[in-house]
Amino acid sequence: MEHAPCISQIATLLADPKRSAMMWALMDGTARQSEELALLTGLSPSSANAHLGRLLSGGLLKVEERGRKRFFRLAAPEIGAAVEALASATIASSPGKLAGVFNRTRVPAKAQAAPSSLLRARLCGEHLGGTLAADLYQRLLDANWLDQLEKRVAVTHKGATALAAHGVFIQALAHRHCDIACACPDWSERRPHLGGPLGTAVLQLFMQSGWLSLPRDSRALQVTATGLREINQFANETEIEVVF
Repeated sequence: MEHAPCISQIATLLADPKRSAMMWALMDGTARQSEELALLTGLSPSSANAHLGRLLSGGLLKVEERGRKRFFRLAAPEIGAAVEALASATIASSPGKLAGVFNRTRVPAKAQAAPSSLLRARLCGEHLGGTLAADLYQRLLDANWLDQLEKRVAVTHKGATALAAHGVFIQALAHRHCDIACACPDWSERRPHLGGPLGTAVLQLFMQSGWLSLPRDSRALQVTATGLREINQFANETEIEVVF
């Protein structure tokens, strides 16, 4: 175990509620001034600077100098992914909070302090997460493209045929993977979205179609007007108007 990575320092930094709130506010990859972060977390400017200094020295944040102003952002996208994984683990380890995650009942709960762009559509590993993804997963179930029994997710014949029409071929994915799809818990929605190789393939389809794009140093996906319409029509014969 001598080569095991030491995570205690990072865990200590994230254990403080004010510092974790700052990390949430930066999860979409944006850069924010210390004054803004102080306002968001209810801290005085001096206290906010002290917390930011610890996050900075711990390697979780980086600072950008813009004239006389200092802007803070996550040091790397992987840090945002790690914080999100901790949020998902918190939900998974809390009895009672999982009610509704692996069924079709939506629980209207939102993660506080996370930027709205991150809640709408974001990278979750190599697939799509957020409200857009959770809505899509529900439509795939309702349209009988997917069949879910407890935690096991299978692609139906109807789904395989429909996905092939979009250029996503289940047989090609099946040759390389045992589990083609899974229900990935979404920390902001408290309901699942599509994960696994199929989730990755669907995200690639959306990005190649120009419906989604990923800005540099960000995990929040940008959705075009056409993309919002097309994704909300995916697996649905009736157009759904969604307002964010």
